[in-house]
This record gives sequence, C-alpha cells and structure tokens, in this order.
Amino acid sequence: MTFAFEILIAFFLIISGIFGFVGSFGMIKLKDPMSRLHAPTKATTLGVGGVLLASICHSVLIEHHLSLHELLITLFLFLTAPITALFIAKWHIHRHEKPQDLPDAGEDELWATHAVEQVEDVPDHTAN
Repeated sequence: MTFAFEILIAFFLIISGIFGFVGSFGMIKLKDPMSRLHAPTKATTLGVGGVLLASICHSVLIEHHLSLHELLITLFLFLTAPITALFIAKWHIHRHEKPQDLPDAGEDELWATHAVEQVEDVPDHTAN
C-alpha cells in the first residue's frame, strides 16, 4: 500500500512541476505585461498547490499525522496570489491606459482606477 501512496505523491509532484514550468515559460515568452502577469498567478500557483498537496499526502499517508502548516500555506497562497495580481493589473491600467481607451464600464460609468483626477508627479521637496 505504501507504493500506491508514493505513486500518488509522485503524481502530485510531477503535475506541480509541469504547472511550474508552464508558468515560468509563459512569464518569459509572453509579450505584454498583462499576459505575463497571468502566467505566474495561475499556473505557478497551481504548481505550488501541487507540491503542497504532495506534502499533505506524505504527512497523512506515510508519516500518519496531519500537519496544519501545509493547509495554512495553501490558504495563504490561494488568498494572496489573486489579490496581488489584481493590484498589479490595476497599477498597469492606471499607468498605461487612458480612460477614453478603456472599454465601456457599464452602469458604473467609470473605471475604479480612473475615478479620481490624476495628479501630476510633484517633486518631493523634503529630500535633501
């Protein structure tokens, strides 16, 4: 029965390696920043998730105890990666797109990143 558990753990590790490779390759090869953002936030997150699943299976099936560390890491990863991607995407839209070039915002009438008048960069006079 241990051999079957090892096969399952190896399966999760191989799948996570494939996702990690695809995410890294996509980050290098995709042309624009928004496409490059998609690769690590989706594929690499699934790759790390596969490693964490393999670790959970190993601790439960082979070592016969449940470690909550992997569950907390998984929760943290799946909560923070999309939020980080959202902030990076909003920064990109705010810095590189004009409000008139964006698609229609629907009933909101204005994209949230352009809801406030853009302030020109003011030099910092406090630095010496």
